[in-house]
Amino acid sequence: MAAYVVTGGAGFIGSHLAEALVARGHRVRVVDSLVTGHRRNLAAVAKAIEFIEGDLAEPDVARAAVSGMDFVLHQAAIPSVPRSVAEPAFCHRANVEATLQMLIASRDAGVRRLVFAGSSSVYGNEPTQPKREEMPADPLTPYALQKLVGEQYARMFTSLYGLETVTTRYFNVFGPRQDPSSPYSGVISIFIRALLDGRRPAIYGDGEQTRDFTYVATVVDGVLRACETPGVAGRVFNIATGSRISINRLYRVLQQLTGSGIEPVYEAARTGDVRDSQADISRARAVLGFSPDVRFEDGIARTLAWARAEPAAR
Repeated sequence: MAAYVVTGGAGFIGSHLAEALVARGHRVRVVDSLVTGHRRNLAAVAKAIEFIEGDLAEPDVARAAVSGMDFVLHQAAIPSVPRSVAEPAFCHRANVEATLQMLIASRDAGVRRLVFAGSSSVYGNEPTQPKREEMPADPLTPYALQKLVGEQYARMFTSLYGLETVTTRYFNVFGPRQDPSSPYSGVISIFIRALLDGRRPAIYGDGEQTRDFTYVATVVDGVLRACETPGVAGRVFNIATGSRISINRLYRVLQQLTGSGIEPVYEAARTGDVRDSQADISRARAVLGFSPDVRFEDGIARTLAWARAEPAAR
């Protein structure tokens, strides 16, 4: 049994990681400021984990987070392009300052490895598809830049101090517990909630932009492999499916599954949104043994079933 801290563990991805670690019999600590996370996301494992509420940009909180831990899964962030555009300083504190404090605290505490939650947004609007990890970064928004700075800090701490770090670049993650009440939530949770409520959701742009939608269980598997695989310190891995679909196609799938005839409202494209995004996952396959095993349609069906059954989704 190892000891893990999941930062941002009351959030969408973090809570799924905490559950997976508890199921494996590990000791789990969750640290979350509850700015975007919810204690209810941890209801299934509340009695099996230690919970610390606090701001990781504060050195004392970061030190308490890693004390006695073997591994750090650093998921804590304000994961929103629009919010970073509207509130760059606020997001910088959560996405950069907190990451730096976690790296310092992890180095000083002798943590074995820190896995940093990166983002496909660092690729920007580079037209080449799929995106490979060695491509030059071209961040278009504060969020993308903040995530790039975080992963560069992580690699620097590996090369300068010997702290093992790995970055997992997420693409468009979806699944149960993604908060549809937030204006910054993922498009799938927003679409599902609107269709179940009988409302017309907005599609920004013409809807032909594409995304590599990845079910959350696939991401959990990739993150844990990045944490456990030897000899990968300082490396970056795309964690996604390696495929892409358009927003319009996504909407049609959801219409079919919900039996809804409601049509979307098309609005102007948003500042900072990339046109197309698809991951090359060959590195993760070869090095981590990563292999996505949840089909898009199956993941959508599971997410829809949760949204229909879970009051918190409303």
